[in-house]
Amino acid sequence: MVLKKKKEVQVDAFLLDHQKLEKLQRFSKAEEQNLASLLLHCAQLSNGIQQIQCIKQIIPLMKKMDPNSACDPMVKTCLDILGETYFSLSIKNPLKKVLASLLNGLPEQFMTLAVQSFVCCLREELKTTDIYLYRKVLDNLASCMEDFSLGRASIKNLFEEVLQFLVKSLLDIQEENRKNHGNRIVQTQLMHDLLVAIKVSMMLVQKLQENIQGSLWKHHESFVWQSMCSLLKSSTDFLMDATLLQTVQTTSGLAVILFTKAMYEPVEGLPSLVSDLLLGSVKHTDVPAWFVSNCGTLCMEELPDSVLLFLCHGALAMLEWKNGSMGENGEKLLLDIASVLLSLSSELKESSMAASLSRILAIWTNSALAALISGSPNLKIKLNGNSDLIGKLLEYIYTHWEHPLDAVRHQTKLIFKNLLQIHRTTITGSNEKSDPFFARLVKRLLSLEWHVKGKYGCLGCLVECVGTENILQLDRTIPVQILDVMSDQSLAPYASDLLETMFTNHKAHFTLSFQESTWIDQWHDIWVSPLLVILCEGNHDQTTYIIDYYLPKLLKCSPDSLGYMIRILQASADANLGSCSARGALGALMACLRTARAHGHLELSNIMSNGLISTECIKQGLVHQHNQVCIDALGLLCETHRSTEIVSMEEMQLIQFFMMYNLNSQSPSVRQQICSLLRKLFCRIQESSQVLYKLEQNKTKEELLENSTKRHPLGILQQYKEFMSSVCDRLFEALFPGSSHPTRFSSLTILGSVAEIFSVPEGQVRIFHLDQEIDSTRVQTLIQCFASTFEEVKALAFKLLMKLRDVAFKLQDSENLGLLFQAAVDLSTSTKPYDCVTASYLLNFLVHHKGLQHICLEQWVEHNAEMDENTSVSTVEVNTLAVIKLLLANVEEEIFRARKSLLQAAASFPMYGRVHCITGALQQLPFNNLALVAEWKEMVARLILMSYRLSAVVSPVVQSSSPEGLIPMDSDSESAGRLQMILHEIQPQDTNDYFMQAKILKEHCKVQSEKLADCRPMESISTEIRGEERQTCDVTAQMVLVCCWRSMKEVSLLLGTLCKLLPSQATSEPSDGLITVEQVKNIGDYFKHHLLQSRHRGAFELAYAGFVQLTEMLSRCDSESLRKMPEQWLSYVLEEIKSCDPSSTLCATRRSAGIPFYIQALLASEPKKSKTDLLKMTMKELIPLAAPLNESSVIPQVHALNILRALFRDTRLGENIMPYVADGIQAAVLGFMSPVWAVRNSSTLLFSALITRIFGVKRGKDENSKKNRMTGREFFSWFPSLYPFLLKQLEAVTNTLNSEAEELKIHPSLFLLLLILGRLYPSPMDGTYSALSMAPFVPFIIRCGHSPVYRLREMSGRALVPFIMVNEVPHTVLSLLEGLPESTSPCLRQNTIHGTLLQAKSLFGDQSCLS
Repeated sequence: MVLKKKKEVQVDAFLLDHQKLEKLQRFSKAEEQNLASLLLHCAQLSNGIQQIQCIKQIIPLMKKMDPNSACDPMVKTCLDILGETYFSLSIKNPLKKVLASLLNGLPEQFMTLAVQSFVCCLREELKTTDIYLYRKVLDNLASCMEDFSLGRASIKNLFEEVLQFLVKSLLDIQEENRKNHGNRIVQTQLMHDLLVAIKVSMMLVQKLQENIQGSLWKHHESFVWQSMCSLLKSSTDFLMDATLLQTVQTTSGLAVILFTKAMYEPVEGLPSLVSDLLLGSVKHTDVPAWFVSNCGTLCMEELPDSVLLFLCHGALAMLEWKNGSMGENGEKLLLDIASVLLSLSSELKESSMAASLSRILAIWTNSALAALISGSPNLKIKLNGNSDLIGKLLEYIYTHWEHPLDAVRHQTKLIFKNLLQIHRTTITGSNEKSDPFFARLVKRLLSLEWHVKGKYGCLGCLVECVGTENILQLDRTIPVQILDVMSDQSLAPYASDLLETMFTNHKAHFTLSFQESTWIDQWHDIWVSPLLVILCEGNHDQTTYIIDYYLPKLLKCSPDSLGYMIRILQASADANLGSCSARGALGALMACLRTARAHGHLELSNIMSNGLISTECIKQGLVHQHNQVCIDALGLLCETHRSTEIVSMEEMQLIQFFMMYNLNSQSPSVRQQICSLLRKLFCRIQESSQVLYKLEQNKTKEELLENSTKRHPLGILQQYKEFMSSVCDRLFEALFPGSSHPTRFSSLTILGSVAEIFSVPEGQVRIFHLDQEIDSTRVQTLIQCFASTFEEVKALAFKLLMKLRDVAFKLQDSENLGLLFQAAVDLSTSTKPYDCVTASYLLNFLVHHKGLQHICLEQWVEHNAEMDENTSVSTVEVNTLAVIKLLLANVEEEIFRARKSLLQAAASFPMYGRVHCITGALQQLPFNNLALVAEWKEMVARLILMSYRLSAVVSPVVQSSSPEGLIPMDSDSESAGRLQMILHEIQPQDTNDYFMQAKILKEHCKVQSEKLADCRPMESISTEIRGEERQTCDVTAQMVLVCCWRSMKEVSLLLGTLCKLLPSQATSEPSDGLITVEQVKNIGDYFKHHLLQSRHRGAFELAYAGFVQLTEMLSRCDSESLRKMPEQWLSYVLEEIKSCDPSSTLCATRRSAGIPFYIQALLASEPKKSKTDLLKMTMKELIPLAAPLNESSVIPQVHALNILRALFRDTRLGENIMPYVADGIQAAVLGFMSPVWAVRNSSTLLFSALITRIFGVKRGKDENSKKNRMTGREFFSWFPSLYPFLLKQLEAVTNTLNSEAEELKIHPSLFLLLLILGRLYPSPMDGTYSALSMAPFVPFIIRCGHSPVYRLREMSGRALVPFIMVNEVPHTVLSLLEGLPESTSPCLRQNTIHGTLLQAKSLFGDQSCLS
């Protein structure tokens, strides 16, 4: 409803130097406006938009000038200045486009002069030698060729110089890119420059073709020919260079074909040459020598897959497919490209390549459509729906329509749509609606399960071909079936789009078939009646998604249907009020009215005055026991189509009624919706009030008298103020001490919206002042919210207080502020973890107070008088520095005491609270705008040192092999020896050495018993200690652990925050940043040490959070030594994992503890659009370790399996990890056969992660649900290497089930194999075009059904289903039943009979098409 304001266009003004201004002043005339005076006035303006307005007057002025004035030196000077200005502007500046547009209308007599000026300027541009300034020249060349006649004429005159510059720029940028290898930031910039250079070269050849043709064909020694050869050679090099960005390679593929097309003779032979390149059958004798010398690398027998793909793209985009201009060779090339693309589809699995391939296939279908229109009869036969090629393309569609990448799914739908158009073109003249190809497709698609997302888009395309009526004749229940599916949010958008296509098509069909509107009842029965039934009785999710996705589309198609809905629902609203689980007719009515009002189909005041709905009815909805009915009733009041619609008195009263009962909703989603809807209402009040003010100002007295009977604008504004004031009163009342969390959350969120919406920019009238509603009690109420145990309540209260801080501080006396500060300092060292969060919010609030130094801090920190004198320093900065000094001094003293007694620290002064407050204070500082840089540098150095010291005190506990039960000893004099013993005891017992060395049991037991004898006082669960005040308190191991891991967490987050202070442009001047490169390196080493050593999950998970901040900063850093650190760290840790060194301290239990986190953080730092070199390097090392050839390397295998599991679960790696899934599955299955338990355990975890990664997150409880499954062909086309692997494993497994003697021996990986195969399902779409036959699996799976284990027999029954083609089911079932033994057989094995019957049952049960 609330529309976003349009962003104002920013236009940078141009400036002229002193010399040019002097020239203009010399020619300008004071008494009349001439060209020079206009330009001078324009240059003196500082606003770009004003300059645009001024420049637009130039052409009208020039048109009035005398035709002979072209000889006037003033005109020449002005045109020179215009030319220089044009070339100096950046390509994104709107001034440049305006100037080009104006100069296109230049009077003819000035054109020659203007071209001379532009040629002169362009010649200067082309002399640029700095590689990093090439981009500006290239942008200027591009803008000259885009709809700018003057620019194009200038380039024509300087054609050879431009060509020479482009050749030079391509070579120079390529060389510079090679020199900067490893510097990602510079390389990215250079690659984008290279991309622009290639595009500009192509524009030059395309738009100025005649310049080339003129001198190109005469002799091969001409400059233009040599330059074209150089461009072709460079483009070929870029195409073959896999280190470049993919976009550069793609564009190079276009360029190679374009340049070859411009140079090749005869043109008719070009399609054959491209065909030979793609098929690897180029004969050097048939190809011109210039092509071989420049594109020799393309004439190989086997080109890389990516190069083939980009060449296909080039041919499709750059050759002329319309009008049959390429003849038979062109048609052959078209078919060759299709076969090459389809063969590549099984090879290219990397996400970016898969997306490119789908896009290029869609382009192919467009080219095929263009070629068909004037194509030969032979081409029509080859591209008919029943042809092999179309069959293979359909196979591609069925395999990729549920691809994880959205782009691939979208292109797949486009390909299908185009294929239907191609078939329609081939059968022109016959009846499309009864065409057997379309009929077969419809039947196949309808026989698919509704959980297949690809089905919806394809059915929608078919509806447009055959019509909804024809589909409904096959099954009238289709609309109801689709509505049933909409309880699943992932399917709801697809289902609603299909329904929209169907009912829109159906309505159009009825409108054409029937003259009168008698058809509307029939249409309502099919599309509206089922909807109303579900709205009344359907489950919560289903009704919600139908209202969100389907109802708006239905009302948009047929707004008149709203009356029908209201009539039906009103009739049963009183009888069917609904319940807490069903909306009932009342709920359905509210939903329909809300949707209709939000989309502008009704006015609430109209239906209330017409008696269609009463206030009582809406009140019933507002307090309904079904949450969603309340929300819909509130939405009816708050959501409108126009954001300026006036809020009526009735609506305000109903909102107040609603707020009395619904602020304490227990459902988080309902609370969010309430806050969101009320925010929309406040926006409406604010925007409509601006309209009312304008109305009031523009009204005359007569109008006021005439409208005195209507609502008076000032009266409405007064009502608005009173309403908002009563709303705020209600919300502050709800914040009483002890109020529930839901009430506080709702009240604070709504108050935050009020504060934000009614703090309007200057120039607008403020309807309501929240700060006028605030008094000292209410400020106190908000501050008390900091004490809530829920952090979101603290955050909301803090945000609101920040908006009201001026009023809040005025209402607080200095004594109260002092008490608050004292409380914050005390809470920062509380033993309750949430108290330090309260302290942090309190301190962050208080640092904004100007008098904090005098009121609170003077007694704690020595006062710096110089800071008072320096008025440029902000209050927040001075106060934050003082607060951090105080906290740091305290925590340093506490660390000193904790070294003596960690137990004392855990019980009395856990240090993590202080560090948390320091991090919180740092995070709200504006680091780009600090005045006290020297003080902050010193502070940062002290904070880093403190972090290391604190970590040294607490790390022995979190690095212990069992931190959960450890209590370290105090280091006072009498127990120093016992401390040494305990520290020796907590040395990690899960290192490589632990696994390698055999333990001598007796000696080990003896040592343990001696230790126990020494440690008698520790036998009790808790230890008594006496603090300095001689108070006795109990310390449990848990308290010590909480103190230690939270301290580690806060240190990690603090160091992560400090890392961000390093400037991204690291210069030689060390004074630029608050933190030095050396400090960053040390912090990196700290994280590395703790992530690889910590055993406690809380400690390493949160160290990971800080480490991610560091690695993200390093990837953006300008310093090469810092930028290469992630790669060095990764190599180091992978080497240590591989080395299997007994002295290694890496943790081999606890799922490798922090090691996977460490590697995840390093890989996540790689830029999203990079070549993911670190990921490739990591997977190259880990995959062989996870599935080793020998059994000696157990520890590295465990680590590799655990790390792989973490990487496959990491969503940030997205589709980049998919190419390694097949290797992961192989490692997991082979790991199951290991004799070592640790390997089997890690393999199980990895296998589970991979199943989720392949089949998606399990949403329901049904183990056999088809939602998390895919067809057999889809699975093996995504992971082709798993086909031979699974087949081989299955064969090995079933061999162990053969002999009678070993019947009870179960192969370890049998369960896994059947689990994967059972997740597949058959599809009616499975064709005969796939290279992978499913038949070899069948005998092995049937044999698994003879197992004595019931679960295996059951799983083999399910696993058999996807491998049997639909038409083979009856034959397979028959052969299974024939294989059953005779009743008189001597050795009847019940397990075999049961397994066979289960398999037959599964085949019958799963084949819905058999019915």
